[in-house]
Amino acid sequence: MRKIFVGLSGGVDSGVSAALLKEQGYDVVGAFIKIWQPEFTECTWREDRLDAMRIAAALQIPFREIDLSEEYKTEVVADMIASYSRGITPNPDVLCNRHIKFGHFSKWAFSEGADYVATGHYASLRWQGDALTLTRGKDRDKDQSYFLYRLTQEDLARTLFPVGDYQKSQVRAMAERFGLPVAKKADSQGLCFVGDVSIPEFLSRYISVEPGKVLDMSGKEIGSHDGAAFYTIGQRHGFRVESSEPHYVVAVDIATNTIRVSTKREDAARKSPRIIDPNWLEKVDGEVEVQTRYRETPVIAAIRNEVVEFREPHIFSAGQSLVAYRGDVCLGGGIIAPTD
Repeated sequence: MRKIFVGLSGGVDSGVSAALLKEQGYDVVGAFIKIWQPEFTECTWREDRLDAMRIAAALQIPFREIDLSEEYKTEVVADMIASYSRGITPNPDVLCNRHIKFGHFSKWAFSEGADYVATGHYASLRWQGDALTLTRGKDRDKDQSYFLYRLTQEDLARTLFPVGDYQKSQVRAMAERFGLPVAKKADSQGLCFVGDVSIPEFLSRYISVEPGKVLDMSGKEIGSHDGAAFYTIGQRHGFRVESSEPHYVVAVDIATNTIRVSTKREDAARKSPRIIDPNWLEKVDGEVEVQTRYRETPVIAAIRNEVVEFREPHIFSAGQSLVAYRGDVCLGGGIIAPTD
């Protein structure tokens, strides 16, 4: 019987994933991953761990746990803080999947005898010839393939996403059918380690920032902000200007601690970014659909030799992940590089 370690977060999706796999005849082990949290925030990890244990008990499967808090702190949180301090907007969820769930956790699970690992991500895997393709989850509102683009063929070959072919409403119904104690538990929102504080408040504990000037497109000072590192391209809140008209961030200058804004959102758009540190699941050379944010409506762009050419100017920030698709198939992607 094939053994599979399911990452139990204490939520509905991972709980149903474990239940489905057990129903399909796998030797299922429920595993809880403990991640880092700062002392000044309240995170729900203790409650989530207890819920994960309750799920394992309800399904009558073994429960294991692994403490990856130090790895999370150094490989996810530290990278996030360093990026913001340089005026770059990172994606911690992408880092968490690459380094924690499909890095340290998977390595540990395989060393403990697992044949596969599984998570509650809304994504699907399909064989295409001798290769696996990563595709969007059936529930487009919940699709999480964007966060998984850094996985490799080796990762995919030993991974299962049991709820990827279901709508969230179906997953909720299955949680009831399986008698899971978390069937009515609300979905988690945002980053656990940030807790109830805002991103700027969290970052201010680690990044030394000072108030600075807000400039208009001509370079005239028209307001103030709390620290340039807190802002991202396209943002329209969190700074103060001498006008009731909406303004959008079009440039961030860490060296001078200034941000430039415009009343025209399109002034924040660019057409030809470069991507670095790419991970391609399939070869990309030409026009594809791309996303630079989670749940963003895909747009057309040509990618050749890690240079991206949008059909129409697009709003994005350095540090964000640009992920390419062909229909529902995730082709991979890379990190948007800072402009030279």
